[in-house]
Amino acid sequence: MTDRTATDGSPGRPEMSLEERLARIEEIARALDSDSLGLDEALALFEEGVGHVRRAKDSLAAAELKVEELTSPEEDV
Repeated sequence: MTDRTATDGSPGRPEMSLEERLARIEEIARALDSDSLGLDEALALFEEGVGHVRRAKDSLAAAELKVEELTSPEEDV
């Protein structure tokens, strides 16, 4: 089992997987679509969602780079 640490600096909270992060983004979007949130709560959720989107984008960029490295032809050194 891998020990994942939070990228937001929160002690004791494991880093979310990409799938978990995407699920949380969907939850946030549904909550923001509802009319039951106050301005402060909606703003906090929006801010959380933006953070998840940024970290998901970073994860995808890292995965893309890894795939490129693995599939590129080997060069003689």
